[in-house]
Amino acid sequence: MKDASKKFKKFFPATKLFQIFSNDLAIDLGTANTLVYVRNKGIVLDEPSVVAVKSDSYQVLAAGKAAKEMLGKTPESIVASRPLRDGVIADFKLAESMLRYFIRAVHNDRRTLVRPRMIIGVPSGITQVERRAVEDSAKQAGAREVYTIMEPMAAAVGAGLPIQEPCGSMIVDIGGGTTEVAVITLKDVVYCKSVRVGGDEMDRAIVQYVKRKYNLLIGERTAEKVKMKIGSALLPKDSEQESMDVKGRDLVTGVPKTINLSAPEVNEALLETIANIVEGVRVALENTPPELSSDLVDSGIVLAGGGALLRGLAELISKETGLPTRVAEEPLLCVVKGAGKVLEELDTFRDALMK
Repeated sequence: MKDASKKFKKFFPATKLFQIFSNDLAIDLGTANTLVYVRNKGIVLDEPSVVAVKSDSYQVLAAGKAAKEMLGKTPESIVASRPLRDGVIADFKLAESMLRYFIRAVHNDRRTLVRPRMIIGVPSGITQVERRAVEDSAKQAGAREVYTIMEPMAAAVGAGLPIQEPCGSMIVDIGGGTTEVAVITLKDVVYCKSVRVGGDEMDRAIVQYVKRKYNLLIGERTAEKVKMKIGSALLPKDSEQESMDVKGRDLVTGVPKTINLSAPEVNEALLETIANIVEGVRVALENTPPELSSDLVDSGIVLAGGGALLRGLAELISKETGLPTRVAEEPLLCVVKGAGKVLEELDTFRDALMK
């Protein structure tokens, strides 16, 4: 019996046992959405970064899409919120609860022998304290090892840019809380600009515009729907006729009211936020070494993240910078796909991880 035990340990040491009973994960822990990539399986989870818990015990009632439906509609006994703001953890306990819920979901709720390694994408402008909060949350949620990778680096890998070559590549990752602009060569970031402006700021800008112009209070979820349906960075010629009915609370009478919002109005609401993103790109270009700048004339700028889907944004950045600009294939998945590739080829991309 002892001989059998020794043979088992010889062929299945502790490290291999972990690989048998758990799968390593790559996570895009975004302000708006959390995506999980499981080694050798691909992307298995894509859910909003929202969690609903009991206010007295922090017991998770729902996470992801189900919790997002509860935002702004819960009684006092339930807290539904987004634990990340501007790309970093705002509520440690909620973030930990949400991560644990998602990890169990991808491991089919096995509560034992699930101690995966994790690679998590974080903003480039994250502080040491904020980064430690991400790592601690992951470990408390069940990770045995946690690595972090800058989101623009992961997005560049996921977008298929030649980051291992001695040539310049520029990636603009527009997420929910931050916009990351980076110039990358030889698996390292030459210059990176992190602007705490993204899709959430666009939603808030629409909320403020409607409040200021129509005395109507709308929620951020409604503003997000408006942005996705008729929002644009550059107005198309036929956009004058595009409009959408928006429901909210009249601030004068206090009763529900419906207004019709046009595409030009939404464009006007978004102008300041979009200008901040373009300015971030311009600053990054000004700080790029001349030899790499010459590479960008040919390779251009690649947009990733959910914000890249805003109509006309690529055309506007191209117009403002004079460089060819394109949206990456599947921009919402670039960071998690890149982190997943790093996970699969950890030795090759180890230099790309944050120290």
